[in-house]
Amino acid sequence: MGKTALVIGATGATGKELVQLLLNDATYQSVVILVRRPTAIEHPKLQEHIINFDELDAAKEWIKGDVLFSCLGTTMAIAKTKENQYKIDYTYQYTIAKIAADNGVKNLVLISSIGATAKSMNFYLKMKGELDDAVAQLPFERIAILRPGPIDAQGKRPDHRSMENSSINALRFVNKLGLFKKYAPITTQQLAQAMHNAFLQGKQGFFVYDSLAIFELLKK
Repeated sequence: MGKTALVIGATGATGKELVQLLLNDATYQSVVILVRRPTAIEHPKLQEHIINFDELDAAKEWIKGDVLFSCLGTTMAIAKTKENQYKIDYTYQYTIAKIAADNGVKNLVLISSIGATAKSMNFYLKMKGELDDAVAQLPFERIAILRPGPIDAQGKRPDHRSMENSSINALRFVNKLGLFKKYAPITTQQLAQAMHNAFLQGKQGFFVYDSLAIFELLKK
């Protein structure tokens, strides 16, 4: 019998790539996405649920399956305040992960960030590190945390990030010179495939994949 995948962050650049990958993969008989607004995706395997992320108890019945792929996130430019960003990047993701674990979901694959640590003085990296530590305590059989370097959406994000794009281009240049390999940019398509491959590894336990290890996942 095919598996059921849950996806949060399905409307983001990486999430969109992941959903299409899962829908086209025979491993899954059902792909459940929890979103704020309709996606207009049509597929016989897709189950789309419009939810209020501030009232997640009302969505408990849908947070069931074999694996939760968590790629929800925002930027300070969009969130406007640290409180809003924390709510989206930490609170929503942790709450859904906890509900999933309580509902018997056995696998979690989560996008974090290179440099994530709860000890960081940087707000974003500290928040990501705190989330990594928190989900590690949940009773999943397998937890895979991916900490990529800069994510290259290749123009697929609705917001234009010229400074980010310039940084990615600069990193690609120095990478060709053999420098800063662990900060190598990764495309959203590659990251989605790496998330999928991390789940398919199948080993029980807690696994953290840094940037270099993520690229190794793509060879699996």
